[in-house]
This record gives sequence, structure tokens and C-alpha cells, in this order.
Amino acid sequence: MAALSGALPMTALAKGTYDVGASDKEIKLGNLHPYSGPASAYGTCGKSIEAYFKKVNASGGVNGRRINFVTLDDAYNPAKSVEMTRKLVEQEEVLCMFASLGSSQNIAVQKYLNARKVPQLFVNAGTTRFGDYKEFPWTMGWQPTYQAEGRIYARHILENHPNAKIGVLMQNDDFGKDNMKGLLDGLGDKAKTMITQHLTYDLTDPTIDSALVKLKSAGCDVFVSITTPKFAAQAIRKVAELGWKPAHYLASVSQSVSAVLKPAGFENAKGIISAAYIMETSSPAAATDPHMKNYFAIMKEFYPSGDPHDTLNVLGYSMGATMVQVLKQCGDELTRANVMKQAANLKNFPAPLLFPGIECNTSPTDYYPVKQKVLQRFNGQQYEAFTKPLMG
Repeated sequence: MAALSGALPMTALAKGTYDVGASDKEIKLGNLHPYSGPASAYGTCGKSIEAYFKKVNASGGVNGRRINFVTLDDAYNPAKSVEMTRKLVEQEEVLCMFASLGSSQNIAVQKYLNARKVPQLFVNAGTTRFGDYKEFPWTMGWQPTYQAEGRIYARHILENHPNAKIGVLMQNDDFGKDNMKGLLDGLGDKAKTMITQHLTYDLTDPTIDSALVKLKSAGCDVFVSITTPKFAAQAIRKVAELGWKPAHYLASVSQSVSAVLKPAGFENAKGIISAAYIMETSSPAAATDPHMKNYFAIMKEFYPSGDPHDTLNVLGYSMGATMVQVLKQCGDELTRANVMKQAANLKNFPAPLLFPGIECNTSPTDYYPVKQKVLQRFNGQQYEAFTKPLMG
């Protein structure tokens, strides 16, 4: 199938070169997602990756080998991430870790994986340190960095709200801090005068209502919401309830229409701006994209309980396809070193369902595969992109 370029028919193989987690018949990949806990909305991404790999296996696997995707629940708890990662590496003996979700969660195991020379590949988080090839040569991110996203928002605010009183609500962890650094860097010297309120919350907090009341009372007319899905939906609802009408910028990790905007109320979410690199399922570009048709078919067959319109599921498909491309390039040399070598050798790879014009490119000195985003605005029913792809 053309849309599954990494899936090849089963063939007789010459003896390959393998590390643990690979053989003539199988490639074992480890993964962590929060299938429970306060960030469980992200768990669907892991399930969509699994669905993609099931389709690859049904089509013959990668170079004749099936993917054994071992995905465990870390409940978005860094301590549990350490425990589960050790289990996957030392007991399950995976070839590499792939697309585990969360900034703090991946940071907690980054030194361990690099010390053992186990690829921590295509981390499902945008923290900038996941592209630090000098310090962590066995770690590579995938999506555009949170700092780049923050800089894009800053640029738009400066151009469209030059006299803004900006209120920021930030999750108090590595995800939040990285986004905030990008926003500060993008605003430059004006950050000190434009950001009049900078509030934080913890993942264990039951509600963020009081913070939003404070932001409104302070007269903020631009609201930057650096939040994960549960709190993003709370914020959208509370902003509407307060009758507060700021220019609302929403971190891309929480832009899902079905998981965030729908529960918050479409009318409440109207006008929200977010940055995207993944195609919107209902966009004009999606209507003619052959990969989108294949994506819907895979979701229907292998993950029927999942919402195909959830951006997190689209993300899982695209990440899975990128991993398959790397494994395809590895050929019969399925060693951890070669996995990293091939991951650092993606040349204009059009990962399916990326926004048109965005491709994956890496090198031994460039560990940031996806570097561009577009700005998009929610019109009450769907997002509409209003910029070309932008570098942060």
C-alpha cells in the first residue's frame, strides 16, 4: 500500500546484524503513555500508534519483520516512568524506546537511557533538550520545540497586540517552563512590561479557577494558556463564564477539538489561536490527502473506539510512520547504533499528515525532525490555518 511505504511483503532474509530487541522475525519497541491519571487524555496517542503498527504488521511488517510494540502506563508520573522504562529495557529487552510521552517523564529517564546507549527516539514532547545531540546523543525529539512555539506566539502578539497586557497561566513543570522561555525570548525586552501576570498551577491541583479570576481582575487582554488538556478545557470554560474576552493563545498540546474544545464548549472556544504542524482532519487539504483516507481506515479497523478527529490520534499515525521509515532505512542492521544513525539521516521525509509544506529533516548535528508550525484559529466548528509554515 502506497500510504504505508515502510510496510513490505514477507521475504526470505539474509542473516541480519542485531542487538537485543530485534531478530529475523521481530522488532521490539518500548513506549510509555499515561493511560490513567490526570493526563490520561494523552493515552489515545499511544493507542493510535499501536493501531498504525498493527496495520504495518498486517501488510507484511518492515523488511519482513513484525513490530512488537510494548506500551505501558506511567500515569504521567516521572517516578513511574523510571520504573516502567527500566522494565522495558532490562526485562522486556526492547531495541529502543519510541514516542514516550511527556517532558518531565522523559527527562527522568534520559541519563539512564543514554548511559546504556538505548535510543530514546522521537520523544513525544517538545522540550528543547531532546534535541541536544552533544549532551544526549541517544535522545531525539520529533515535534517542533515548545520554545519555538512560544516564539511564534510572541511574534504574533507583537504584531497584532503591541500594547497588550499579557496574562500567562503555566503548568509548573518542564513542559511549562520550556514554553515560557520561548515566549519570553520572542518578546525580548518588551516581556518585562507586556507580561503583567505570570501564574502557575500543579498537575495535582483540582482546579485553576482562582488563577483565571486573578488574570481577568488584573485587566489582561491577552491570555497565553500553557496547559495540558484537562486544565485547558477548564480554562476555556472559566474564561467564558467570567465574561472575559482576551485574545486567547492555547498551547498546541491541548488543541484537540474532541478532547479539549468539545468538552469546553465550541462556542466558548471560538477565536482561540494555536500552533499546528499536524493536519486538521476536516481541513480542505485533508479532503484530498491519500494518507488521510488510509488513516481513517486504520482507525476504523484497528482502533474503532478511538476518535479519528482527535489530533492526538493523527499525531500517533504520523509518528508511527516516521519510525517505520527509520526501521526501513536500517535494513538488516538492526542495532541500536544504526537505529540512531538512520534517525539522524532523514532527508525531506514527508511524514504523512503533517501540514502541507512541512517535512522531517535530520542530520548528526540536527536532532529536531519537525521544525515548522502554522498558526490556526478555531472558528467555532474547526481550525482554520491563517499563516504559512513558520520557523520559531
